[in-house]
Amino acid sequence: MTERNFNDSPQRRENPDPHEALHPVPKILLAMIGGLLIWAVSYIYIAQPDTDPALGDRRGLGVLAAVPTKAVDGGQIFAANCAACHQATGTGIPQVFPPLAGSEWVTGDERKLVQVLLHGVTGPIEVAGASYNGAMPAFGDKLDDEALAALLTYLRSAWGNTAGPVTADLVQAQRKASADRTTPWNGGAELAALK
Repeated sequence: MTERNFNDSPQRRENPDPHEALHPVPKILLAMIGGLLIWAVSYIYIAQPDTDPALGDRRGLGVLAAVPTKAVDGGQIFAANCAACHQATGTGIPQVFPPLAGSEWVTGDERKLVQVLLHGVTGPIEVAGASYNGAMPAFGDKLDDEALAALLTYLRSAWGNTAGPVTADLVQAQRKASADRTTPWNGGAELAALK
């Protein structure tokens, strides 16, 4: 029978677990935590308002419900959806995206402009004397009538354009008139033929 060496046992080959001893947390960390706690308590004490909390907003629900909501901002809609292609200045990108500033499509028949935004356009179109052949996405399923009207009014009055505003009623009527359309307009020729 062989005698087993105690030093070869699995328990002796493992390193002992580390001990925290007398310094479990660095003193600098404890000082930082203490300083933050002192700052937080003093900030709450100093920032506490001296006014009576009962003096807050005393308007009733009837008054708050009568406050008008902010009107839809066509400029913000343009910045969020259109400026990447047509640029913030409305000049577009030559040979790629047509300009909106001085465009006969923007300042012309507002019904055709509504249709462009409702269904989009693919194929060749001439804008301000230059030909473009690309694709514009439809916004009819993304924006409601008021938002489209605000956007169109913005387009027709920005960058030196002086065309009249577009109403939500006109957008709604044009949406109903082309409700069965599921594809974009096929270029400027099909839009020009639109009655």
